Amino acid sequence: MIRILSLALGLAVVIHSAQAVTYPLPPEGSRLVGAPLIVTVPEGNTQPLEYFAAQYGQGFSNMLEANPGVDPFLPKAGTALTIPQQLILPDTVREGIVINVAEMRLYYYPAEGGTVEVLPIGIGQAGRETPRNWVTKVERKQEAPAWTPTANTRREYAKEGKTLPAFVPPGEDNPMGLYAIYIGKLYAIHGTNANFGIGLRVSQGCIRLRKDDIKYLFDNVPVGTRVQLIDRPVKVTIEPDGQRWLEVHEPLSRNRAEFESDKKVPLPMTPALNTATQGADVNASVASAALTRRSGMPVMVSAGAANTGQL
Repeated sequence: MIRILSLALGLAVVIHSAQAVTYPLPPEGSRLVGAPLIVTVPEGNTQPLEYFAAQYGQGFSNMLEANPGVDPFLPKAGTALTIPQQLILPDTVREGIVINVAEMRLYYYPAEGGTVEVLPIGIGQAGRETPRNWVTKVERKQEAPAWTPTANTRREYAKEGKTLPAFVPPGEDNPMGLYAIYIGKLYAIHGTNANFGIGLRVSQGCIRLRKDDIKYLFDNVPVGTRVQLIDRPVKVTIEPDGQRWLEVHEPLSRNRAEFESDKKVPLPMTPALNTATQGADVNASVASAALTRRSGMPVMVSAGAANTGQL
């Protein structure tokens, strides 16, 4: 599907910084962190939804999922915006960098442990995909990177009537921004020279971050750091208290037809997901509503759970 362009008490303290949203790691056996935040669009607002996304460390897609029906170009004054700061950590090793392309978030687990930094990302456009299931490492870092577009990239720009030079020197006008972290041999986590695109499929396959976010990673992530890319639009957890939670994002389209369609992309109903959304311990109607709504926020689906308003 084409993506158009009061603080609640939670299970953990959420620390706001200019770079990322920092969560203390939950105890063993738990993967639910944070709490949703509700903010009100101020009177006389002249800012788009992207402005609020950037203010609270979210991507554009995260805000669209959490706030259906809100005008993305000019949210109406007085509108209550949900900031989706509660989430389920990916069910994978808590080491280095984990990128879940489906939710367009990057998780960084500092080596000293105790916290996870969560940053929104932009990823590869349809046909120029960011890898979806891959384990690699940080090969090198480059301040003030230059960009040499491929022949295919230049042809794609030409089809749109744009002329792309064969070489783009370092600087503020470079689409790679001011910092690049190269992973594997062909891809990079880098900045941007634009004020949009975080939480969208806009890159040539690399991972794009806002300026402050890439600066933070560049300064803190060592060469050799493990990097894992996954594609999990649905995350589930059974917490130590027995509560079951489900977080559903709109899956990435698998082909051009799905990308251009106005229909929802089918969810990958794996045996594990079926188990998590069915059975005596699950409120099947709440789970079904969560799978349909795809709010991108954790929903409690335990037996006896009620509709919390996130559906």
